[in-house]
Amino acid sequence: MSSLPISRPWRWATRAASLAACLAFWQLAAGLQLNLGLVTFANVPTPGAVLLAACNLAQSSVLLAHLGASLARVFAGYLLAAALGIALGLAIGRSAWAEALLLPPLEVLRPIPAVAWIPLAILMFPSSEASMIFITFTGALFPILVNTVLGVAALDPRLLDSARSLGAGRRALLREVLLPGAGPGIFTGLAIGMGTSWFCLVTAEMISGQWGLGYYTWASYNIQNYDEVVVCMLLIGLFGKGSSGLVKRVGASLTPWYAAGGKVR
Repeated sequence: MSSLPISRPWRWATRAASLAACLAFWQLAAGLQLNLGLVTFANVPTPGAVLLAACNLAQSSVLLAHLGASLARVFAGYLLAAALGIALGLAIGRSAWAEALLLPPLEVLRPIPAVAWIPLAILMFPSSEASMIFITFTGALFPILVNTVLGVAALDPRLLDSARSLGAGRRALLREVLLPGAGPGIFTGLAIGMGTSWFCLVTAEMISGQWGLGYYTWASYNIQNYDEVVVCMLLIGLFGKGSSGLVKRVGASLTPWYAAGGKVR
């Protein structure tokens, strides 16, 4: 049974009310220093304290330097993962030989968390910068790869047969049939991969970085500057959501025939 559609004004109003309720609970719990047994808010800063810390950080160049370092690493690793993941996904999805040759080792590597790669990445790469980009790349690669393979597998083979009967060659099949047909699945993987890129990067920066939001979050925690810890956490969430949303927007503009509900227009 499908749910009733929500108009755009009501959707935005509902989202705003949800955020307001979360802020109200945060203010209440941190202001009263609630202790719920398993969870305590005694050391959690209030929204006002976090806002003040954010204003102070915005006036300095330190935050911009850390943010710039994280953005550069995220997009470097993500773009490498997107290029390789889409190429491998198309090959595995279309070729039985590629599937037999490439899929078994990739399936062994896929369950390994990106965090588990950090010690080996430090040993493999001469610089910590390269190792953090590699961790980001690893986190984004497999969501993109798997969704590309699934997108290709879901393509109706009759579309390919029809294009071949009209004289389409390999390049035309790829450009006119394969990529448009698998496009929604590919962009789903790209959006998921962007989110996992941020998660993996921040973890890597906490362990081996000297610049970046992850490093700054951990450094602020070590000196008990909890206001700035929350500021960095919120920035990571905002930039992660914003970058994933940007990928979804690009995907929607490039696949206008595909409705948001997963139905062809």
